Amino acid sequence: MISRVATYLSAKRVTALALLVLALAAGYVSSLGGGAPARASVDPLPSGASGACGPTVLEALSQVTQHVYDEGVSSERTEIAMRLIKGSRALRKAVEHGDASAARSAAQALLASGHLTNLTVIRGTQTLADLGSEGALAPLHGSILSATGAPIASFVTSVWADRGFLSELKGVVEGDVALREGNHSIAGSFAMPAGELPPAGTLTEHGTVFQYASFPASAYPSGSLRVYLLRSVSSTARICGASTQDTLVNTLSRVAALIYAGEGGPHALLQVHRAQQDSALLEAVAARNPVAARKAVVGLVYDHSHIVRLRVLAAGGHLLADVGGPYVLAPVSAPLRLHGKRIGELVLSIQDDEGYLRLARRLIGLDVLMYMNPTHPELVKNSLGPGVGGFSSVPASGLFTYHGHTFRVFTLNARAFPSGPLRISVFVPIPYS
Repeated sequence: MISRVATYLSAKRVTALALLVLALAAGYVSSLGGGAPARASVDPLPSGASGACGPTVLEALSQVTQHVYDEGVSSERTEIAMRLIKGSRALRKAVEHGDASAARSAAQALLASGHLTNLTVIRGTQTLADLGSEGALAPLHGSILSATGAPIASFVTSVWADRGFLSELKGVVEGDVALREGNHSIAGSFAMPAGELPPAGTLTEHGTVFQYASFPASAYPSGSLRVYLLRSVSSTARICGASTQDTLVNTLSRVAALIYAGEGGPHALLQVHRAQQDSALLEAVAARNPVAARKAVVGLVYDHSHIVRLRVLAAGGHLLADVGGPYVLAPVSAPLRLHGKRIGELVLSIQDDEGYLRLARRLIGLDVLMYMNPTHPELVKNSLGPGVGGFSSVPASGLFTYHGHTFRVFTLNARAFPSGPLRISVFVPIPYS
């Protein structure tokens, strides 16, 4: 078995939530920003420290953190991983023949798909394969069946490498995360003090006062750990509201804004650079050839690289091709150059409206309405339900009642594709859970 080691080496990231990794810090400086892991000591909140709203912020962010963790327990991504493993003919045949080498090859191919980070296959008392990252969370258990449907082996898998989980959270909660197994922090996460710690409390690290909360989780391939979320007391000050409910809404609106901002962040820029270096696209744009341009754009959009729409214009703004979904958000524009000469422009997006809606529901448990062109509103997405009312009936902020349920509403002023406003009305259920 692969064991957890004190020095964390590396872990392969999974794909679905990678879109959440953000290059945003909003003035908050992480204690993980280079050098040796910081050591901390547990202290009471210093006299006069302004941490009154900290528990409210942490409670909300802890729920978001658990939603992210639960993506590795039961979600679309776990369903895909389990389906791939159970459907692998190569793995089934390797198990039937007790061929450990073939089993490892089949397991490696499954890991290479990017849909899982770890896989252990056991037939009786024999471990046929044990591959993956050095540390992972949320183990999933299943059986490999013969062609006739009889169980012939068991497996344990994970879609959450430790590093991937920490990276996903970093951009969403704007805080530090510690993974603690027993009485010590797992290397690579925030280094909390050794020894027993209460599930919630306050600690000081390098003179910075942190408040923290935690929840239990499972280690791979077995065992337990706790996930600790930490925020500096000073970082919560800008989130505090006049009431507990205001603080809750401020916290969740910040998370929702970060999720949206991530759609135009580093992962979008990677796709921009890829398109800018596509020779077929550049030659087609330089020649102002719409047929060739469309062929190149189709190749970029439908190669499973997460571009959901790509629009290409020649110099002077002449449209050559526009391929992808009808309702897309967070467009990113960039020039196209060939031999140093600007030949046109591209506009692309890595997320559609449905994708953002799903992220908002899965990660923060909120419903959304999306309206294009607020001057002549068109409702393009609605997760709240039928009969919600027209654009003017939904406030930009404040209380809203729907079918006997009370919500606090906040608004994100986003961008539709290829341009123009997109109003995202986000609904926080009261009480939030």
